[in-house]
Amino acid sequence: MTLAVSYSRAHVGMQAPLVTIEVHISGGLPAFSIVGLAEAAVREAKERVRSAILNSQFDFPNGRITVNMAPADLPKQGGQFDLAIALGILAASEQIQADALKPFEWLGELSLSGHLRKGPGALPAAMACHNAQRALVCNINNAEEAALVQGARIYGATHLLEVCRMLKDKDFTLPSPTPSFEHNQKSYPDMADVKGQTSARRALEIAAAGKHNLLLFGPPGTGKTLLASRLPGLLPPMTDAQALEVAAVQSVANLPLTWQQRPFRSPHHSASAAALIGGGSLPKPGEVTLAHQGVLFLDELPEFPRHVLDVLREPLESREVCISRAARQCTFPAGFQLVAAMNPSPGGYGADDPRSKRYSPEQIQRYISRLSGPFLDRIDLHIEVPTLPKELLMSDQPAESTAEIRVRVEQAWHAQQSRQGCSNSELQGKQLEQICVVSDAEKKLLDQAIDRLGLSARAYHRILKVARTVADLNGQKLIDKQAIIESLNCRQLEKLLGKL
Repeated sequence: MTLAVSYSRAHVGMQAPLVTIEVHISGGLPAFSIVGLAEAAVREAKERVRSAILNSQFDFPNGRITVNMAPADLPKQGGQFDLAIALGILAASEQIQADALKPFEWLGELSLSGHLRKGPGALPAAMACHNAQRALVCNINNAEEAALVQGARIYGATHLLEVCRMLKDKDFTLPSPTPSFEHNQKSYPDMADVKGQTSARRALEIAAAGKHNLLLFGPPGTGKTLLASRLPGLLPPMTDAQALEVAAVQSVANLPLTWQQRPFRSPHHSASAAALIGGGSLPKPGEVTLAHQGVLFLDELPEFPRHVLDVLREPLESREVCISRAARQCTFPAGFQLVAAMNPSPGGYGADDPRSKRYSPEQIQRYISRLSGPFLDRIDLHIEVPTLPKELLMSDQPAESTAEIRVRVEQAWHAQQSRQGCSNSELQGKQLEQICVVSDAEKKLLDQAIDRLGLSARAYHRILKVARTVADLNGQKLIDKQAIIESLNCRQLEKLLGKL
């Protein structure tokens, strides 16, 4: 037989399209060519595959070898095709049975000695392979990750010889590992470490209960970062489907898998727009995708370039990122929760602090105006984090723990899921009108707030959503006046701007 076919998977965003690898061996001068829009790392497979076959005590064919990777218009990158190419060559040269390759897909980079190396994207490949009703053979470490897909047939190998033995000997099977990280202990920082800051702690509870975006502003050293890092621990546990989405993102990005643990991403303020949103000629996920189902924390918010922050506006609404290039388009999930921190003035201190007297109200206004109005409109809660009194700072009085707060958060979360099937922050259109019903007295209060604070329609709707979350935390079926007042009190940045 001079023609053999094997199957593998490419990486296109979060998708793993099928790649059919056809190997043909013909007479003529010895040559080895790979066609099918293969990039440099794939073309270099020629040298890795040749050495791996020879060092595994097989014969390398002394003829003209042509490897076609179909579809021809799909870019192929990375070394994950090495194993499929090597097996195709062995089958075409009749050193293994070609028919034995059909029920499997192959994923793995080969070393020169024939060992399989771990690579990115095993989890999306396992999902696609399971849907195609084929088994996946890959590196043993990748197999542990791919085994998260329930019902999928996954086999792990460490060497090319093991794979060939499985194909030749029906009594020999490769191990099918189970994911050892499935029951890893989830550990988050505890809210008991945060002293004082009653309003900020309450805002964090509201943000967790309704999946609202949060902005903390205050002088340096008041605990803004400390508070932000506690938010993932307050969020309800992920469902298995959500955890699998997070694991797939981490697999594509080649990050360690943290099963059932919500991500917490904190990029430096020098990060570019592409680093936040994702991109590249072959699009890769950015920070908004790596924070999917978790928290994206932006410290020193005004230090981020304005155009970088403005690229977050669309993902904050749509909860996904669509990256378009001339040749292709990729969509990444971006269901993150934004938490940001900033100082209230260029010097870092509040407008009422004597150390800020050297700054005019116009300078402070200009500093805050580095953040565009449309961007701030998409943040539900603006909370001041003031300097703690020394008596409270040195107090030994215990604070409420994360576990205690999470009980209330989960009760509010379950109320939202049973009522509308989503978090309050995701309410839109008619569903928002039906769920966030207010009486005439509350409408009058909101009318006054709109005039006084100059709120946009989006800000008005976000106030309603926050009020609905406050009512859920209080165990109330209807939004009352107290919930509206607390929601309005969580828009403290507008009040600060009104004082300047």
